[in-house]
Amino acid sequence: MRAVVQTVGRASVTVDGEVVGEIMDGLLVLLGVTHSDTPAIADTMARKVWEMRILDDERSASDAGAPILVVSQFTLYGDARKGRRPTWIAAAPAEVAEPLVTDFVKALESRGATVATGRFRAHMLVESVNVGPRTVILEM
Repeated sequence: MRAVVQTVGRASVTVDGEVVGEIMDGLLVLLGVTHSDTPAIADTMARKVWEMRILDDERSASDAGAPILVVSQFTLYGDARKGRRPTWIAAAPAEVAEPLVTDFVKALESRGATVATGRFRAHMLVESVNVGPRTVILEM
């Protein structure tokens, strides 16, 4: 599992003209799933994101009660080392990835996080206003 975590002043996801997820002053998490990921890995990643001290004054989302917007992004497993067209072989297929993204979201919520999400398999418009900017890449 791979995540790009950004501190944001605001972030939103729009699908077909409808805002389906939106937060203020929190974390935007772009989440990619690979073939070997498991519910246990999703839980560990959720804990790491929830407790990571990336916000102002070295606080975590847990410390600050900051909301989290989770957007599934299979392209995090794109490989463009050869040629000009990335390959997506390392990305888990949708039927494997979707339940693990759901597990990740549920693990955050079970820890007390307020979570908004994008929509799986949809063409999403993701907007964010980065704060800092602070961006961390996590991999499990």
